[in-house]
Amino acid sequence: MNYGLQLYSVRDLTKESLEEAVRQVAELGYKNVEFAGFFGRSADEVVAMLKANNIEISGTHSSLDDLINKYDETVAFHKAIGNKYYIIPSYRLSNQQEIDYFVEKVNEIMPKLDKEGITLAFHNHARECMPNADGSVALEQMIYRTNIKLEIDTYWAYVGMKNPVELITRLKDRIICIHVKDGYADGKGMPLGMGTAPVKDVYDKAKELGFLMVVESETCNPSGIAEAEICIKYLKSLEI
Repeated sequence: MNYGLQLYSVRDLTKESLEEAVRQVAELGYKNVEFAGFFGRSADEVVAMLKANNIEISGTHSSLDDLINKYDETVAFHKAIGNKYYIIPSYRLSNQQEIDYFVEKVNEIMPKLDKEGITLAFHNHARECMPNADGSVALEQMIYRTNIKLEIDTYWAYVGMKNPVELITRLKDRIICIHVKDGYADGKGMPLGMGTAPVKDVYDKAKELGFLMVVESETCNPSGIAEAEICIKYLKSLEI
């Protein structure tokens, strides 16, 4: 099994040295990385650090506003680094008006990105799974009003909907990968195997459906790399 890591998990290290973070993540045995910012690195520098560590880019968490406000520059950078999955990590979706704006922009941008060989996707938190104050539910509208692909964060789906296995089963044809992570139902994240989320059930279903599993661990306690190591060891224990 090949696993990826969302580099937000090691943000205490990426802010000091993105290159060192990628090196240490690869050393732990992760085969893919999902970027959460590039810290001023050029496309050539990003490609060089990937090649130096024999690790691949599985996607990026990148801003929808960058596509709206500087489309050509943004697309050129992502093509240069070989990124095929442009994942929106969050957006303003707290009412129907904001959802309508998001839907309009996604439907405008997606076909253009498709022609460039880049797939647009969205990463959920708990809030998009739950009704807003006006009754609108962002994730559900995203599903039926756009063709955007999804990176389902199974922990936040657990917090917001209680049953992430049902969600990834229902949406299997829209999913490009999942975030496999752990934590408590109150929203406190933990390394894999240390919370109450149904990680083993998620793992089994993701394996059955053939999803790439991207680890995200949120607390950097005692460090991001320490948590990343706990997580990959836990996943490997499930392979037995």
